[in-house]
Amino acid sequence: MEKSFRQTPLVGEKITKYGYECNPNGYGIEGTARFKSILEHSDNANSRKPNCKMMDFTLRNRQPELMDDPNLRTPNLEEAYQDINRCNRLLGGDGITLRGVWELVKEDVSKGYVILDMGCGDGTMLRKLSSFLAKRSVQSKLIGVDLRDDVLEIARKKSEGFPNIQFEKRDILKTGPEFLCDIVINTLTMHHFEEERLPDFLNAFIRLARVGVVINDLQRSRLAYVLFKGFSFFFIKTKIAKVDGLISISKGFRKSELMALSKNIPNATHTIEWKWAFRYLWTMKSKPAHEG
Repeated sequence: MEKSFRQTPLVGEKITKYGYECNPNGYGIEGTARFKSILEHSDNANSRKPNCKMMDFTLRNRQPELMDDPNLRTPNLEEAYQDINRCNRLLGGDGITLRGVWELVKEDVSKGYVILDMGCGDGTMLRKLSSFLAKRSVQSKLIGVDLRDDVLEIARKKSEGFPNIQFEKRDILKTGPEFLCDIVINTLTMHHFEEERLPDFLNAFIRLARVGVVINDLQRSRLAYVLFKGFSFFFIKTKIAKVDGLISISKGFRKSELMALSKNIPNATHTIEWKWAFRYLWTMKSKPAHEG
């Protein structure tokens, strides 16, 4: 029998080498003060990361990421996004989402597609998707959804040359029929959600998407964790991105966990594939109403 996964703190998570206690419900005043302390007093971000040997990768981490701090200044956010985008460019992460979308649209490239990016961040994925589809003569209307005003401000500024892209502030779990679309995409956002919230997260997507859903997220593994440490030493500049990259990996998924989640969404056909570098591409193709 497949072992179900539990989302509990990693060994040693409550008092970590970051020097603060994890608050799984968010940062708050104390968390923000400790967050600033990490950035101001740590000369070597790598030395502040949890010891890989102490961590239990069979369980998902509940630790919030530094970029989740609502009081993080916009310049820090922009610098962190530059690092994240460089990482995705060098390791081919964005291409995974692009290929997943293409699998859904290639059967009929003559029609236009409305595509919703849930947790769009700075909008990089939408800009790449716009160019990708335009080169293949596929018309698209692209909508980015995020909850943070500062992130959406960055996204709008960077997307000024893309008239087919717009951004909306909304809680992902509270999107209604006004967001009905052809395809929902979600890149590196699902791992931010705790286990108990994932069913609502996923069912919201499939309710909105007429054609299908594309999810691109991280594999949780010790090897990925160790390799990212080496990669970040050479290619990542900001302490925020170095720390959050490791936290993200520890919050990622095993394939068996994704397969277990897919069984609770019967009104779609599912394909879950491992992709380099340590990603899973989960494609859901919506079933016609008479098949649901």
